[in-house]
Amino acid sequence: MEVWLKSNLVKRGFLSLLVTQFFGAANDNVLKQVLSYGVAMAGIWAAALGRGGQAYVALCLTVPFILLSGYGGQLADRHSKQRITVIVKIAEVFIACFVLAGFVLMNIWMLLVGMVLLAVQSTFFGPAKYGMIPELVEGQELSRANGLINMLTNIAVITGTLIAGPLYKAYHPESDPDFVPGTGAVLWLPGAAMIVIAIGGLIASTFLTRLEAKDPHLKFDWNPVGTYWAALKEMSRSPLLIVAVAWSYFYLIAMIAMLILPDYKTMLNIDTTETSYLFVVLAVSIGLGSVLAGFISGRHIEPRLIPIGAVGMTVFFVLLGLLPLHYFLVAGLLLGAGVFAGFYIVPLQALLQYLSPVDERGRFLGTANAVSFVCLSIGSLIFLFARAVLDLSPNRIFLICAGLAFIGIGFMIWRLRGLMTDPNIRRPAR
Repeated sequence: MEVWLKSNLVKRGFLSLLVTQFFGAANDNVLKQVLSYGVAMAGIWAAALGRGGQAYVALCLTVPFILLSGYGGQLADRHSKQRITVIVKIAEVFIACFVLAGFVLMNIWMLLVGMVLLAVQSTFFGPAKYGMIPELVEGQELSRANGLINMLTNIAVITGTLIAGPLYKAYHPESDPDFVPGTGAVLWLPGAAMIVIAIGGLIASTFLTRLEAKDPHLKFDWNPVGTYWAALKEMSRSPLLIVAVAWSYFYLIAMIAMLILPDYKTMLNIDTTETSYLFVVLAVSIGLGSVLAGFISGRHIEPRLIPIGAVGMTVFFVLLGLLPLHYFLVAGLLLGAGVFAGFYIVPLQALLQYLSPVDERGRFLGTANAVSFVCLSIGSLIFLFARAVLDLSPNRIFLICAGLAFIGIGFMIWRLRGLMTDPNIRRPAR
């Protein structure tokens, strides 16, 4: 107990970051899930975007990260990461007000613009958030810190998803199988919920520890491609580049899996709330796997968890694609896939932070963030192609996830084999 009380994991700075991240991730998922329910099969906006329309919602979230993460990384190095966080949380409140207007006007295009704006502010928060962790905790606590922040992020995903189901039913009551004719839609409710969550995140950010800029004299490069290229060249001189690619590739597969889930509403003949529970199961299991990975690693970074996670995910994706459609069976398989996903992602995230030089950490993490969102966008396009062009049943798309995991992750683990037993990596992180 005394060790924990002395740990930076339970001090104001890191706890404030956890809470700030929680509210931000929850808000992203409230809007994303309400829109996904609205554009999926039989949704209120399904006709506007067509089959597989949730892929367009996902692209609104991912493309800004690709274009702007380089700028976010530079700002995180040039300025205080704590000040950047407060500024983007102020912006989030105004964005939530814009989204409220979109919901009241029932304008899908305004809501998609709101999704883009929410992604833009998250783009600048990302490098500051991940770059802040090594400044707030001791090096040997990196694995646990990343396990905890992944766990709380997934709890936020759960919260946002659970809220989104009832919010969508209130917004579009005809989506409820037990709809009572004459029930009025509460058009302002989703937007109002987002404003409350955004204010919570802003308040939490004001308790962050004051941090100094790591490279205040950095010359700002307005060419995002040049910024990425310079960072990638530097990263290629060490295992950092393949670590970043392996970390990012996970999100390609995860995006496809997340886009499949809204269509289970029709395939399993369940309501929006029951569909949201599937998201909850996946988010809980990833959080559980992340925490287990953090505590198994202890005061070390444990790269040997990466292949365990990759193999586990592949097996459960195959089962999701082949076994009969039954609600509790699907939920159980998602649980297994999520736990192994946590085993895969936590060591890679800790390695990214550990291997990045202190004065370039923001730029390197911003570049890794951009690569991850390129992968998220590719995942969205693969899903769209599988649904709109190949006309695959949504659950069969899990077989694509399994194939991508087997081929891509397998190759990258082979490239990372030297890190699996490197004593300089497995000893207590600096």
